Amino acid sequence: MSTTPTTLFDKVWDAHVVQHIDDGPDVLFIDRHFIHEVTSPVAFLGLKNRGLSVMFPDKTFATADHNTPTINQHMPVQDPLSANQLKALEDNAAKYGISHWGLGNPKNGIVHVIGPENGITLPGMTIVCGDSHTSTHGAFGCIAFGIGTSEVEMVLSSQCIMQPKPKKMRINVHGKLGKAVLPKDVALYIISQITASGATGYFVEYAGEVFENMSMEGRMTVCNMSIEMGARGGMIAPDDTTFAYLKGREKSPKGAAWDSVLAYWKTLKSDKDATFDKELNFNAADIEPQITYGTNPGLGTGITKKIPAAAEIAGSENSYKKSLEYMGFQENELILGKKVDYVFLGSCTNGRIEDFRAFASLVKGRKKADNITAWLVPGSHIVEQQIKEEGILNILTEAGFQLRQPGCSACLAMNDDKIPAGKYAVSTSNRNFEGRQGPGSRTLLASPLVAAAAAVTGVVTDPRALMQ
Repeated sequence: MSTTPTTLFDKVWDAHVVQHIDDGPDVLFIDRHFIHEVTSPVAFLGLKNRGLSVMFPDKTFATADHNTPTINQHMPVQDPLSANQLKALEDNAAKYGISHWGLGNPKNGIVHVIGPENGITLPGMTIVCGDSHTSTHGAFGCIAFGIGTSEVEMVLSSQCIMQPKPKKMRINVHGKLGKAVLPKDVALYIISQITASGATGYFVEYAGEVFENMSMEGRMTVCNMSIEMGARGGMIAPDDTTFAYLKGREKSPKGAAWDSVLAYWKTLKSDKDATFDKELNFNAADIEPQITYGTNPGLGTGITKKIPAAAEIAGSENSYKKSLEYMGFQENELILGKKVDYVFLGSCTNGRIEDFRAFASLVKGRKKADNITAWLVPGSHIVEQQIKEEGILNILTEAGFQLRQPGCSACLAMNDDKIPAGKYAVSTSNRNFEGRQGPGSRTLLASPLVAAAAAVTGVVTDPRALMQ
């Protein structure tokens, strides 16, 4: 047995290598395969054309999320393309014996929300999905990453995938977070510091006191955003917080099986002297509530800061100025006080119960601003039920907000929840590309607290100014 200090990433990766190809990719076994209605239909068509079946249907889990409406889900889906994709997922799941949680199913929700909350996502696993934000599951000490349609077909038919092994990066954030600074702010801060391509080619491990003290919901938010810094994925070593979150969930191990797997999970951490290809350190005290002002997640800053001048930004000056022009912003101006039209709370980044608790904590006793259209969308029916049971729905309703039904919603312009052209949306989702939330829409990425502050004031507001 090797005594060489090993990283968490290497431990999980190496345990899943079926075959190593010299000067080529590794063949990896995949423990969990999540599918949804957007990237799976063509993959299933490929299986049909080649006369192949699904090798391990019990390791694949299907849910409807991207194309789903977030109101009147009991009614037929009106958009023909969306309806066809949802029906194809249902039919293919039935044909191949795959677990399917479609509209109306009490377990339905966003794919990266329902996996963890049902105990499908467990430490030390390899997890893939035809969705870039599969990195979310890395919060549990998993190697989780998005794959393309042809790779979805590969995993369905063989339960394996061919992948070159990424380089390893560790990002440490030391110290204690300040007032109103949430995990989303940590992620946006890191991306603003290293740029939206700063982790390209790497798999990131997050370490340090900030992540050790984070809830599982917070860790999922950070790992979810790994892809927005160019990383292949992100992961955090499982610990007592992880184990407490998973214990008793429907598909988590029980009894003696739990005791056995727990002993293994406790070995899933980077050894003391393990080496990384790159290591970065940040100070929690430097992080304030964040907000983006451009058209990639790296163009963000502290909410009290001015929009930087082009000379302060890495990359093309023309590209930067084009980004500001699209957003209707100017160099060296404050973002604070900018008028907002829409607020979106939800997505696989911030659609969990902790996000709704944070939002409700700030809007409680206040009223929604008249100029704001707010879409508050839980990540699953389980989250929706928690919102009701904890009295959060009452707080939201009294403040003038309405709760929508689970789905990806306004994260991306693939359903009815689109931001109109030219309108500004403070969004808790993960991407602010041109047209991401609708053609011509303007997205400012932020945390649930910053979103709540905008929702009750109608402008970009520092949440600390509203907190006692």
